[in-house]
Amino acid sequence: MTTAIIIIAVVVVAAIAAFFLLRGRPAGGRSLRGRFGPEYDRAVARHGGDTAAAEQELGDRVKRHGHLDVRPLTEEARARYAARWASAQEVFVESPERALTEADALLADLTRERGFPGGEDFEDRTDALSVHHAAHVDGYRRVHAARHGNVSTEEMREALIEGRGLFDDLLAGAPSGREHGNRHLVKGRGTS
Repeated sequence: MTTAIIIIAVVVVAAIAAFFLLRGRPAGGRSLRGRFGPEYDRAVARHGGDTAAAEQELGDRVKRHGHLDVRPLTEEARARYAARWASAQEVFVESPERALTEADALLADLTRERGFPGGEDFEDRTDALSVHHAAHVDGYRRVHAARHGNVSTEEMREALIEGRGLFDDLLAGAPSGREHGNRHLVKGRGTS
C-alpha cells in the first residue's frame, strides 16, 4: 500500500513538473515551424542552420508584428486592386519588367492599406507579412528581387505567379496557408 502511494505521488509530481516546464518554454520548434512553414526553413538557412537563432528571430517577429491591426478592404478598394493586378498581367506580354514594377508597387500599396508597415523598409514589411501570410510572403520577395535583378523572362513570370498568391490572400483577407490554384498566367509570356 505504501509503495503504491509513493509511485502515485512520484507520477503526479513528474506530471506537474513536466506541465510547468513545457508551459514555460517560449513558442518555438514545432509551433514556429507550423506557423511559418517555408519561412521557418528560410530563417534557419539564413542563420547557417542554427535553429535557436532562427527561432529567436521568428519569435521576435511575432512579438513585433503579431498584433497588427490588419484592416479590411472596402469593395471599391478590392475592385481597384484587382483591376491593377489584371493590368499588370496584361502588360507582362509587352513588358515583363514594367509588369513586375507595377506588381511590386501594387503589393506595397495593398499591404500598407491593409495595415502592414509602410515606408521604404522592405524587410520590415516582409517580416510583418511573414507572421500573417508566411505561405506566400516569399512570392513578394521574388517579385521585388526580380524587379531589381537581371533575371530571365521565365523567372519574371514565375515571380509574378508566386506574388499572386500573396496578392490573393491580401485581397481576400485570407489567413496564411490558404491554397491557391491557377495563378492566371500560362507558361511562357502571357496571361490566360
